[in-house]
Amino acid sequence: MVTPSMPTPPIAPMLAKVAAELPAADGFLFEPKWDGFRAIVFSNKDGIVIQSRDLKPLNRYFPELEKALAAVLPKGCILDGEVVVVRGSALDFDALQQRIHPAPSRIARLAKETPASFVAFDLLAAGGKSTMTLPQAQRRERLERLLGKPKSPLHLTPVTRDRAEAQQWLERFEGAGLDGVIAKLESATYQPAKRAMLKIKHVRSADCVVAGFRWYKDHEDAIGSLLLGLYDEAGVLHHVGVASSFTLEMRQTLVDELASLREGALENHPWRAGDDESAEDGQRLPGAQSRWSGDKDLSWQALRPERVAEVKYDHLQGMRFRHAATFLRWRPDKAPADCRYDQLEVTTPFELAKIFG
Repeated sequence: MVTPSMPTPPIAPMLAKVAAELPAADGFLFEPKWDGFRAIVFSNKDGIVIQSRDLKPLNRYFPELEKALAAVLPKGCILDGEVVVVRGSALDFDALQQRIHPAPSRIARLAKETPASFVAFDLLAAGGKSTMTLPQAQRRERLERLLGKPKSPLHLTPVTRDRAEAQQWLERFEGAGLDGVIAKLESATYQPAKRAMLKIKHVRSADCVVAGFRWYKDHEDAIGSLLLGLYDEAGVLHHVGVASSFTLEMRQTLVDELASLREGALENHPWRAGDDESAEDGQRLPGAQSRWSGDKDLSWQALRPERVAEVKYDHLQGMRFRHAATFLRWRPDKAPADCRYDQLEVTTPFELAKIFG
């Protein structure tokens, strides 16, 4: 029998596909879904390698985490997990995003101000040997033995076989900044780059003002995404995200459907200064370039903010939708002025420390 050797970087992480609800069948392990940067950590004779989901090294951005993991992880192990930043009693994805910065001085400062943690949820190698062909349940047992009772900044994600408990996690843990629940078959091997897990996320709807759009792949015969807005208590319209899940037929139909709203749209448009990240009054605007957008074209076309769309979203990150929203329907019965932040569900705070027991 050939002993599986220690894998070397990079390893494409195993992925998840979206499910509407927790699976009812037996044989699943449930874990909280962490809202951070997916990462695979290699501990070998040369030190620690922190690899991102897209197979790039993350060490330079998280020097404090590299040092801490090198001190506690045995050589010859590989962990799959999530890099997170904790602020107060919850995760802070905004602060985590700020950690990816080109300036070494900024990296050093943020490493002290907003230190990162690593939440482990799978074991890909131990003792210099691959464990990826083992069933998920066995990998979890070995992960628990390897880490014991880890101390911050290393954490072991909770796990349960109880669907009712997992449903409680889905309802309660969002207040600590978590992003849903992951379901994994106990019998499944680790399958790099395959969608072999299920993710169950919070689903909500909101009525939003449609105040602009972007073209579909640089073609001016189809709409790529609709720019969504919500009013705050002062009556300021903030750009909160986009809806982009359309068939090609609908993308083409939208061009004619929205044509009349383009006439004179920029004259008094609330986002007419939209090449900045925010206006002087803190208003969120579209079109801002960032280190996350790279060379992506963020130019947009204005629409008079007179139409309302109902969209499906998972949760807010600050004052914006965390991910792209899904268009559900037009709401001709809804006045744009009624599309306010106060319609959104308020998440009950939950102490992150309770999740780690």
